[in-house]
Amino acid sequence: MPKPIAPPRPRAATSGDEALLADSVVVTRLDRAVGWARKYSLFPYPFATACCAMEFMSLSMSAYDIDRFGALLPRFTPRQADLLMVIGTVTMRQAPILKRVFEQMGEPKWVMAFGACASTGGFYDNYATLPGIDRIVPVDIYVPGCPPRPEAVLDGLMALQRKIQRSRQELSNRSDPSVAATR
Repeated sequence: MPKPIAPPRPRAATSGDEALLADSVVVTRLDRAVGWARKYSLFPYPFATACCAMEFMSLSMSAYDIDRFGALLPRFTPRQADLLMVIGTVTMRQAPILKRVFEQMGEPKWVMAFGACASTGGFYDNYATLPGIDRIVPVDIYVPGCPPRPEAVLDGLMALQRKIQRSRQELSNRSDPSVAATR
């Protein structure tokens, strides 16, 4: 029986400086490093209006521990948040408030529709309920359920993290005078 062919070993560094760098340096592109950092530093703004808020609260408990995804500390001002989590039913009277909250958030920003009511209006089919928040703000991730289980919310959060990491990260060049003049 023939022996399996072993994969080639990486060549050992010959000089002292190369050996030191081989163990302690990671080489990547800057936009990928920024995407990785943004992926694990989400600051959610919970726009909680209904029964789904109880499921959102359970995410911080030890059984689900949303902190391991870098999204534990909710921000209660849109200027410090980059993830708008719309949790529950949104009425027509709340729609302008939700739009203003979205507009006050800094770039980059993402939106998660949490539950059937935020995604489609839920089982409310009347004039007072907004039939889906995607009519007023762009939605990145939809989490299904009425109310959605915490596992589904974590799946949606991981999908958003993958989307953030894969997207092209805009890096501003503050030293360029033409960019500074347009601000």
